[in-house]
Amino acid sequence: MAYDVASVRGLYTSLSDGWTYLNAHDCPQVPERVSAAVSRSFRMATAVPAPEVNAGSHSRQALGRPEGETFVASARHAVADLVGASAERVVLGPSLPVLYASLVTGMKPLFRHGSSLVTSPLDRPEITAAVRRAPAKVRTAHADLGTGELPAWQYAELIDGSTRLVSLPAAHATLGTVTPVSAIVDQVRERSRAWVVVDASSYVPYHGIDFDEWGADVVGIDLGALGGPHMAALVVRDTAMFKRMESLSGDERVTGAEKLQLDVSPGLAGGATALVDHLADLVPDQGGRATRRARLTRSMGQMTAYLDGLRDDLYTFLGTLPAVHIFGVTGEAASEASTDRTPRLSFGVRGVPAATVYERLFDNGIVTTLTTPDQATPLLTEMGIEEMGGAVTVGLGPFNTEADVEQLIRVVASLA
Repeated sequence: MAYDVASVRGLYTSLSDGWTYLNAHDCPQVPERVSAAVSRSFRMATAVPAPEVNAGSHSRQALGRPEGETFVASARHAVADLVGASAERVVLGPSLPVLYASLVTGMKPLFRHGSSLVTSPLDRPEITAAVRRAPAKVRTAHADLGTGELPAWQYAELIDGSTRLVSLPAAHATLGTVTPVSAIVDQVRERSRAWVVVDASSYVPYHGIDFDEWGADVVGIDLGALGGPHMAALVVRDTAMFKRMESLSGDERVTGAEKLQLDVSPGLAGGATALVDHLADLVPDQGGRATRRARLTRSMGQMTAYLDGLRDDLYTFLGTLPAVHIFGVTGEAASEASTDRTPRLSFGVRGVPAATVYERLFDNGIVTTLTTPDQATPLLTEMGIEEMGGAVTVGLGPFNTEADVEQLIRVVASLA
């Protein structure tokens, strides 16, 4: 069955308010399935389920335990299916920066005097701040200021035997650039035993993930970036990695993922499972017998193909407007930019303040986001956001249509 965007739109009740939402990078719409699950989970989290008839010994061990405990366990299984891993490798937490900070704390036994780590200018500032808490010398990779991409070759000079941690995103949150994760991992493996930690939050809304394909050691996901509850997850390459970490609680009896596990609201955890089920069912399984992982692979594969078409139209039509500057795409310095991008971009109109562009779009029912020069990250500043008077960012979601893109182009063309 092909990707049916009309049916997908029906899964998001918030779309009935008349706005055209092109701000999935900042405020993704929440599927009705997720909001309903969170509501139910909060109601039932403290309830004790009735014992099963002829329950086995494992079930009897859970007698009298609140139902909320099963919500957390189910969320770990759901995240595992999302990335192609096992639930024992999943750590849940209230946010990704908090989980990164916990990971760095847990890795304390791995750091020695003279240890180093490598961060990226494409990482979100709050992620970089969490990583920098490690007791190690910080080295920073550099982005190509013409394209906003993160060249893999530079890691040959940044990595050595002292490196313990390498942090990078799978994709930039607002530029749409995709990081060559596998190529960077190869550079790291040749020179160090450092752990490579990948923030997939801006990548997974548009692509299915196979953990093993990247070769990374840890993958982080902000479930809120997918339209899920405000919680996050870390997935490690192998449960043996936990043996090298210290427990956050200081309790030496704690093993496995529990060493890093933080308190998670059972009510929110119920929404995490619903989110993954929602993604798996974007394209209905007519046979009804496939595993959730198989359904995710097929459903998200078709979503990717659909959104890639919209992305191509978005870049092509905006790019034909002579006054429009797309950061990382427009100009001679970006002539070698990769075409492998997510359906997100930041742009400005020459001679028109970004605030004016943003307001004109909003007046026409289109919701985007505005970044003024004083709000910009160092990377966007170096890429010339001040000269453009700011930037407007567009991020597509699984429910957007060709008509949404055409409406955006018409409004921008009226200014350009």
